[in-house]
Amino acid sequence: MDADSRRMPRRDVAGATDVIDAMTGEVIGHLGNLSVGGMLLIANSPALVEDALYQLRFTLPGEGGHELEVGAHALWRAEASAPGQSWVGMRFLALSPDATRALSEWVAHGGEANA
Repeated sequence: MDADSRRMPRRDVAGATDVIDAMTGEVIGHLGNLSVGGMLLIANSPALVEDALYQLRFTLPGEGGHELEVGAHALWRAEASAPGQSWVGMRFLALSPDATRALSEWVAHGGEANA
């Protein structure tokens, strides 16, 4: 285990899973990692700001991926090394029981993906 002090287990997301702004329909970036409580968004949209609320949509990677629409609070933002990209730490707000179950199962079945 590393020095990661996050409260909830999270799982890295392999590949580029698009995250869509549910209000505009635009792809604003892709998933970096996920937990039941939030996500790391690798954003390609300069319009994302800290301490703002967003309505986002994405599909959990894997067979039979579950599409989720979540409210999210942008807690922090940092420039990434790639030009035009940033990392945005998001906390999920009021997930439905179905979304909570789907995320919990997806994170729990990460196995070696967390290594």
